[in-house]
Amino acid sequence: MKHLLFAALMFVAGAGVSVSAAVYEVKPGTAMDTIGEVPWATLQPGDTVLIYWRAQGYAEKWVIGRSGTPAAPITVRGVPGPNGELPVIDGRNAVTAPGLNFWSESRGVIKIGGSNVPDSTLAANIVIENLDIRSGHPSYTFTDDSGAQQTYSTSASSIFVELGENITVRNCLIHDSANGFFVASSDDAVSKNILVEGNYIFGNGVSGSIYQHNNYTAAYGITFQYNRFGPLRSGAPGVNLKDRSAGLVVRYNWIEGGNRNLDLVDGEDSSIIRNAPEYRKTFVYGNILIKQDGGNNQAVHYGGDSGDEPNYRKGKLYFYNNTLYSIRAGNSVVMRLSTNDEQCDARNNIFFN
Repeated sequence: MKHLLFAALMFVAGAGVSVSAAVYEVKPGTAMDTIGEVPWATLQPGDTVLIYWRAQGYAEKWVIGRSGTPAAPITVRGVPGPNGELPVIDGRNAVTAPGLNFWSESRGVIKIGGSNVPDSTLAANIVIENLDIRSGHPSYTFTDDSGAQQTYSTSASSIFVELGENITVRNCLIHDSANGFFVASSDDAVSKNILVEGNYIFGNGVSGSIYQHNNYTAAYGITFQYNRFGPLRSGAPGVNLKDRSAGLVVRYNWIEGGNRNLDLVDGEDSSIIRNAPEYRKTFVYGNILIKQDGGNNQAVHYGGDSGDEPNYRKGKLYFYNNTLYSIRAGNSVVMRLSTNDEQCDARNNIFFN
């Protein structure tokens, strides 16, 4: 009986921990009316940051260097305006939130993982939703944590995941950056379990450069679902969805434009990704692909592009129930496999030119 009573008390105490998680409301006309007033360096599992819409966007940028738990993630959520407008996080002339110190400030408007204050390399169990995140682009400048003005990198992103696990990005607008959404991995550590769903990703890239994309990701386990990918920035010849992951699933998305719609290539920066069993299986199903005129004639590319062919995916692309609609004036190539060691199982698709 004593053991049962102790277990019951522990259950109540544990429930109390989750109930006591803090909610920080960034709201015009209140004491906390700027994003920089959120205690980013000390957020705890279960904490929620609510950012309310206002007519003038928030010219602020920050790092998330804390971790939640699977049951109690740290959530950053926009509260829409009266007509459904998402709160704008604008990288142009943005100021880094005080009390933070992190490297690669020029790589993102919102950065996940990798900071001195808070002292963290990995951020885990993070949800970002309902925000309009824009303008991490080399055309723009920002003020860093030391008060110095910097220019965004040519690799800058609206959201830059340097090292993250169990990261969800949902129902956001991601645009006007060099790369829209970027996830990094390396030989030493990989980002894992990334979910990108219900977003509108468009208008990213650098004019005249093939190295920036609407999406550029390398992770161990990543799913893209229910997103709309629009055309890149005018004059930007990058790819719409470029990926170097293991365990990639692309399903039920609208993907319009890009030099290629999908560029699914080798995990050139991470032996961990290349050695994962999931590296050999890639799933693309239920998508609508719009191949625009101009640029590369290929809609889908699978295998690798580094030139180091032994590191290419060397597996199978499962390509089911997709619709490819091409409006090219010239010929259209549905798919290119990089070498004879790559395979595709394509079933029940519609190809219309």
